[in-house]
Amino acid sequence: MLVAQNVTKKYYRPTKNQSHFEAVKPCTLELVPGKLTEITGRSGSGKSTLLYMCAGLLKPNSGSVMLDGKDLYRMEDKELSHLRNEWFGVIPQGQNGLYALSVLENVLIPAALLKGDSSDYTERARELLDMVGILNLENARMSELSGGEMRRMSIARALLLKPKVLFADEPTDDLDDENTNIVLNLLRKTADSGCAVMLVTHENEAAKYADVILKMDAGQLQK
Repeated sequence: MLVAQNVTKKYYRPTKNQSHFEAVKPCTLELVPGKLTEITGRSGSGKSTLLYMCAGLLKPNSGSVMLDGKDLYRMEDKELSHLRNEWFGVIPQGQNGLYALSVLENVLIPAALLKGDSSDYTERARELLDMVGILNLENARMSELSGGEMRRMSIARALLLKPKVLFADEPTDDLDDENTNIVLNLLRKTADSGCAVMLVTHENEAAKYADVILKMDAGQLQK
């Protein structure tokens, strides 16, 4: 289980009345194996900031993020990086990928970083690309992909090592209705396999796939 306890995030932003902007006010969140937790809210409400703090990618100003009793932000950088790669899968918002690599090579990056040799994961990478509907693009370069295709490549990459916790930040952006349902079904199946899934989304359809639905409003997490 991953538990974020009273985490906050502030950014220095002097204005007439204050010297900082409080992106996330004290939030407590539990991500439970086998459960899909959906967080909704308007743009700028703090939901993506909370996700990246939970994922070990953005240090909170206060509070803690514990994974099975280990405080992520008390770890050395190398230890935290290894833990993130082995335990977490992250589907980031926006388009991302290494343009010098093919789609298949991009999906295999987590295995290369963890094991040094990604060849054992090639079959799984192809299975995942098939699941998200872009196996035919395995040899394509990032410059040849649409935004939606790049998004689906990111989803396959995040699932490669069968993460214990999956963080999905607007994973259905740029996708049509058919592919949105494919991705949401895949996230549901991932949770059903025992993974703890945190989904940040504006997608109304996502609610029927979720076990827990929470809302962020002005940096506060609400039920």
